[in-house]
Amino acid sequence: MSAAADTPARRPRWTTGRLLMLLAALALAVAWVLPLAWAVATSLKPEGETTRTPLEWIGSTVTLDAYRQVWGSGDLTRWMFNSAYVSVVTTALTVLLCATAAYGFSRTEFRGRRVLYGLVLAGIMVPPQVLIAPLFAEMAALGLVDTYWGVILPQVAVPAMVFILVKFFDGVPRELEEAAFVDGAGRWRVFWTIVMPLSRPVLAAVAIFTFISTWNNFLWPFLVTTDPGGMTLPVGLVNVQSSYGVRYAQMMASLVIAGLPLLVVFALFQRQIVRGVAHTGLAGQ
Repeated sequence: MSAAADTPARRPRWTTGRLLMLLAALALAVAWVLPLAWAVATSLKPEGETTRTPLEWIGSTVTLDAYRQVWGSGDLTRWMFNSAYVSVVTTALTVLLCATAAYGFSRTEFRGRRVLYGLVLAGIMVPPQVLIAPLFAEMAALGLVDTYWGVILPQVAVPAMVFILVKFFDGVPRELEEAAFVDGAGRWRVFWTIVMPLSRPVLAAVAIFTFISTWNNFLWPFLVTTDPGGMTLPVGLVNVQSSYGVRYAQMMASLVIAGLPLLVVFALFQRQIVRGVAHTGLAGQ
């Protein structure tokens, strides 16, 4: 056995810079966790104690009444299914559409390519709220108001995701594709069998970011759905809150219920998110 293997690994030295970075990370963690902890603590208080001054973290009793009232006031099971269905379908279509468009911009030459790509990038700077009126008119003309597709279709074209995927595809070695072309593979086969498998980290990141943003989206589902049976979870919870006035324990319980699935998704796919960001242009590649 070599001497290097017998030598124990040295612990990292606690320099001033490293200590400052650790303190900054702890401060950011506390800043992120504190509001979540306050929401959970408030949701477990009796309603009459949520506005008591001075503020207290823990009420006189720990109760789940707010959760029972929120769950009994609306069809949360249906709303959760709607959110899950819309988020999953939107994510799948967004990944497919944006990956196809990004590969076309990265690997093919056609007339007007730069102009079209410039228009896609310009879409990043357009606030989504500006497009609400024409999108709603289009969905109404197509008869898609109060349907799943009316909620899904306007969310699948995401210019930012196209840009991220173009930056990644630009870094994929062209020699791999050229070798496949020599063997007789076509453009579509190269895309599906070579480029897409190599792009799993960034595709996973795009999928997770899209899922989270779709699940949290409130404005567009609120405008395009009026049937309570077709509402997503954020829209349904807001309707429950507005019908009963401002009740802080129920409000915080609603936020916890809506955010819990996202925490589970992030916990399960945290590694894929980090790897995806590291492999995109967001990491300076």
